[in-house]
Amino acid sequence: MTDPWLTLIGIGEDGLPGLSQAARAALDRADVVFGAPRHLALAGAGPRGRQWPVPFAVGPVLALRGERVVVLASGDPFWHGAGGSLVPHLTSGEWTSHPAPSTFQIAANRLGWRLEDTICLGLHAAPFARLRPVLSGETRAICLLRDATAPAALAAWLVQYGFGATAMTVLEALGGPSERIRTATAQTFCLPDIAAPVAVALHTAPGTGLPRGAGLPDDAFAHDGQITKAPIRAITLSALAPRPGAHLWDIGAGSGSVSVEFMLAGGRATAIEARADRVANIRRNAETFGLEHRLQLVEGRAPDALHGLTPPDVVFIGGGCDEALLRVLWDTVPPGTRMVVNSVTLDTEALLIHWHGTHGGTLWRFDVAEVRPLGRLRGWEPARPVVQWRVTR
Repeated sequence: MTDPWLTLIGIGEDGLPGLSQAARAALDRADVVFGAPRHLALAGAGPRGRQWPVPFAVGPVLALRGERVVVLASGDPFWHGAGGSLVPHLTSGEWTSHPAPSTFQIAANRLGWRLEDTICLGLHAAPFARLRPVLSGETRAICLLRDATAPAALAAWLVQYGFGATAMTVLEALGGPSERIRTATAQTFCLPDIAAPVAVALHTAPGTGLPRGAGLPDDAFAHDGQITKAPIRAITLSALAPRPGAHLWDIGAGSGSVSVEFMLAGGRATAIEARADRVANIRRNAETFGLEHRLQLVEGRAPDALHGLTPPDVVFIGGGCDEALLRVLWDTVPPGTRMVVNSVTLDTEALLIHWHGTHGGTLWRFDVAEVRPLGRLRGWEPARPVVQWRVTR
């Protein structure tokens, strides 16, 4: 990089004294300086300063290609900062970066936490529900928050989802002359006069959060009864074998419970559902579990609704399977795609027996029963048997 036109500079609450000599030199040479109002004030940008547009966009920076431009960010520009948004639009010779210690680094050093064992989240531009998949047991997490009102709102959210005993350490203006650190629990939170910029460190209590195994309770989901029940869902998730980054087509998604658990394991999902009320439940469940950013929701009926979708790594059919759908899938999904089909009807069972005989795979039948009241006593109430075909295309 002989002469990049764009310089990314991480700046802390200590302002100009905390910058390296190279960062100060780039700032002095800049024709235009972009940043949040706080950053511009810390850097003394004066008339050269331009505030980021709301909503955030990189276009105004890219429009100045060829001028000397500085972009200011909090701490490390590539840790929940502007650098990650800008660089995909640039070539390697167009930019350089001078990071400062991030809020996460400073917070971990103040608290004595191992950063490699700490979850770091940017909740300044994301819903609190993003915490649900990661808070479990004695989790430690450091979260960037939007403004001074956010810690109290986060405390209320934690109480709502059973994390009331969580220790919350509020860290204000870290690294600057106004730095302040205070601690309370979520259920007793009443810290006054919080000032931005603010982060919160969370230390959850034992026994809290979502279990890591598959098969969450049915009542954890919004549904109208059309849901793959927890024991069968656990078996189905085992067959789907979710992996980080894997893409699932969930056809006839119902409540979206299979999609949700697939995404909790690190995957992405496209849920296809014909009924609008069930589409609403799927959306609600994804949002409740903080997974809406990993879900594509398609209202329609397969196979017509499959056109134009990103190819899957895994396909699950939980309802509405017929010969036409299987033929379309077999002809269109990439080789190596894993397919899992569940059936509770004799008609679909016969279809799966035929396809198993033609294309191989494995065919299973699962019978489960639950104890229910039987008069003054108790007895086993069987669920409908589920036949499951597993095959790799």
